[in-house]
Amino acid sequence: MTTQVLVPGGSASTLVAASGGGDTATPGDGVFLEVNNGAGSSVTVTLATPGTVDGLAIADRAISIPAGERWKVPISRLYAGADGQASITYSAVTDVTVGVFKAS
Repeated sequence: MTTQVLVPGGSASTLVAASGGGDTATPGDGVFLEVNNGAGSSVTVTLATPGTVDGLAIADRAISIPAGERWKVPISRLYAGADGQASITYSAVTDVTVGVFKAS
C-alpha cells in the first residue's frame, strides 16, 4: 500500500479493501495502519515480525479489531522484512478497509 502523507492543514485520506492475500507497507517513525472493520465480527490483523533476539524469533503482532470499529495501528521499523516492507495479513477481508498514513 502507498503511504498517504497527512499535512498540518488537514488532508483527505482514502481507505481501500483489504487484500485477501495480505498487504505490504513501508514502516517507519509515525507510520500507522488504519483498519475499518465494517464486518459483523472481529478481524485479526497480523504484522509479521521478521527479526530475532539472541537467535530467537520475535513473535508476530496480532491485533483483534472488534466488529464495527476503526483502529489505528503503528507500523514501526521492527516490522520491516529484508525488502524493507512490513507484511500485513487479515483473518478476514469482507467489509474490511485499510490505509497507511504518516504525518508530514
